[in-house]
Amino acid sequence: MGVLMSKNLMPFSIIFLGICIVLGSWLISHSLKLQSKEDKIKPDDKFRYELVSPNNSNIILFDKQSGDYWRKFIENSEGPTNWEKQHSPISP
Repeated sequence: MGVLMSKNLMPFSIIFLGICIVLGSWLISHSLKLQSKEDKIKPDDKFRYELVSPNNSNIILFDKQSGDYWRKFIENSEGPTNWEKQHSPISP
């Protein structure tokens, strides 16, 4: 009985191993494709935004490409507390 059980178990083990190898190969290739897409980001876009803090109550996020900036007041008691998009005085 033990010999018969091991003979029937062998094909299932080989099929299971094959499925694991195929699935593992697919996962590795999929992760490499995602990594190559991230590498296609332009170097200019990497440093496109700059965070500026002109004083203790303001934060400015400046877009170097378009010239727009967003300003936020830090203190709750003064001014708006949400981000406001503003156009740069140097952009046309």
